[in-house]
Amino acid sequence: MIGLPDLPLIGVAAFFASLLGSVAGSGGTALLLPALVLYVGVQDAIPILTIANLSSNLGRAWFNRRKIVVPVVGWFSLGSIPLALTGAMLFVVTPPVVLTRILGVFLLLTVTWRRLSLGPAKFDSPKWFAPLGATFGLLNGLLEGIGPLMAPFFLAYGLVRGAYIGTDALATVFMQVSKLAVLGGANIVDNKILVSGLILVPFMIGGALVGKKVVDHISESLFVLIIDLTLLFAGVSFLFAR
Repeated sequence: MIGLPDLPLIGVAAFFASLLGSVAGSGGTALLLPALVLYVGVQDAIPILTIANLSSNLGRAWFNRRKIVVPVVGWFSLGSIPLALTGAMLFVVTPPVVLTRILGVFLLLTVTWRRLSLGPAKFDSPKWFAPLGATFGLLNGLLEGIGPLMAPFFLAYGLVRGAYIGTDALATVFMQVSKLAVLGGANIVDNKILVSGLILVPFMIGGALVGKKVVDHISESLFVLIIDLTLLFAGVSFLFAR
């Protein structure tokens, strides 16, 4: 639970994570995750961030609903929903110290992925999104903030701007709803977690709006560097946490 004394600092972290992610294109959510873990622990941080992201993704999907590529969402969800359920079940039974180390590996992998510009060749069949959905569904069920890893595959299919934003958002919504259903059934998502996730939404929206204003005035490479250095430091810290 995010208490009132912690709300200003967590709110500022959410605002700047969203701002940096808006300017750099991705990575904002992954940047907020370590801050939440430090305050509330990994077992509360994951569902809180999932709720906040779900609200954001619902908005993105709605505002870009006319450009959503339905076959991509369908094939992606075919693979992602069962594995998101599996990942969420693993989250429920995994000890916090193990989750923290998995999170450390995930953050370091995110930095490596971004720095090496890893990504697939162009492909034109939406059926490829079924195995991709299974892979990312498992990751999303266990963690949160996997957007930087998913983005290259949606872009490789040729989705740009509104089509990319809306399709990615709706596909992620189905994963997050599946995940929250499991966490709710396991009594991990209670009213306190729900409120904590929702109070982050205005800060994230504010950061995204400011990010759109400054994107043309500040170097994107600087923001990407800030994100990657933060994720690198947090990843190493979590990897060796006791």
